[in-house]
Amino acid sequence: MNWEVVSAMLLLYGILFIVIENRNANRQPEFTDLNRLSYRTAFIIGMFQLLSLVPGTSRSGATILGGILIGTSRYVATEFSFFLAIPTMFGASLLKVYKYFHHGGTFDGLQTAVLLIGMLVSFMVAYLAIRFLLNYIQHNNFKAFGWYRIILSIIVIGYFGLRALI
Repeated sequence: MNWEVVSAMLLLYGILFIVIENRNANRQPEFTDLNRLSYRTAFIIGMFQLLSLVPGTSRSGATILGGILIGTSRYVATEFSFFLAIPTMFGASLLKVYKYFHHGGTFDGLQTAVLLIGMLVSFMVAYLAIRFLLNYIQHNNFKAFGWYRIILSIIVIGYFGLRALI
């Protein structure tokens, strides 16, 4: 995990978002209803999630691009990506709690309350963000996210490149 890999993945996925959106500009998606995805298609999209093991790769970006590449609509790919995040995030959280208690950690009443409030606020913010994004992509494509990743990559390269020179 270093800035070179992170910036390269930011750049690569930024370019991929733009290229794939351009490629699909005049194509009709094969899958436009989440409820009609086959287990095989769902599995293939899930396999794209493995790409997020590389630092700088967005888990949702990898699964959304994977879904679009194999023929789902932007909306279905995004919706499935968020559903796919539920067991992933739950498992990661459970692992952190296990490690915390395994290393002798404890919670008092205040810490438990703060944790529960934090979970509730996180859930509400995530819900609103997901609703916003799903509404956004019904009328727009992912090119803006591609450009965002490219610009962020340039900023990362500039920052760490200058630090290396100093």
